[in-house]
Amino acid sequence: MRALLLALCLLALPLAAAPRVVSLAPSLSEIMLDLDAADLLVAVLAGDERPAALVHLPTVGRYGQLEFERLLQLAPDLILIAPGSVPPAQQAQLRGLGIDLLIVEPRRLDQLGDAFERIGKRIGRPERGEQLASEFRAALDVLRQRYRREQPLSVFYQIWNQPLYTIGGEQLIGDALAVCGGRNLFADLPQPAPQVSVEAVLARNPEVILGGSNAELSAWQAWPQLHAVRHDQVWAVPDKGLERPSRQMLGAIEQLCELMAGAR
Repeated sequence: MRALLLALCLLALPLAAAPRVVSLAPSLSEIMLDLDAADLLVAVLAGDERPAALVHLPTVGRYGQLEFERLLQLAPDLILIAPGSVPPAQQAQLRGLGIDLLIVEPRRLDQLGDAFERIGKRIGRPERGEQLASEFRAALDVLRQRYRREQPLSVFYQIWNQPLYTIGGEQLIGDALAVCGGRNLFADLPQPAPQVSVEAVLARNPEVILGGSNAELSAWQAWPQLHAVRHDQVWAVPDKGLERPSRQMLGAIEQLCELMAGAR
């Protein structure tokens, strides 16, 4: 009888309100969709192409330029933040107002799985977060086994051509290269996006050069002594999804792996 009375009392309690979530990065908005939690989103950032399910949402500024008053009007319970999307002073203000902040900065693909779990737990959908993380890790393991190389390919990943920027160590894209049997040419540099010289690339002589477009990569044809140029292994990245850490990265990584599989 006591157990029955306790159950009836619990049923009489008001249900906790669903959290109102603001996403301040396209990748975090995609993760909310991956978690089947689009209904919890109340705002996103402007300036980025949005999935159809989110086009109706209001915006609260652009990357690094938060419209503070507009954000507060929406009364969010949780704000998902990518590094750099909100200045530290505004982060402190938001915390002072009692708004929960979750900064998501995966530097390894396994950490992206952790992010699915963390966000799922914070929005009240832990089971979905755990399921998503498990599926993501299993799919990564399949790709690692399929595209593994005994001797990894040295890869120069060009972020921009003038000036010349690449990826340093502790970068998610570098981890994607490793899944595909590659090795980031400048993994020894600590900066996320270091500027490098043409001479430095020539000295390290990558076997593959990757970049955003063929137009941005065309200048490398002036250096036929490079292994990548000599063997026609200067390629545009087939899917920009590598730059957005969410579940869709799996498809982008697989396309990258297929491209690199033909490298000599």
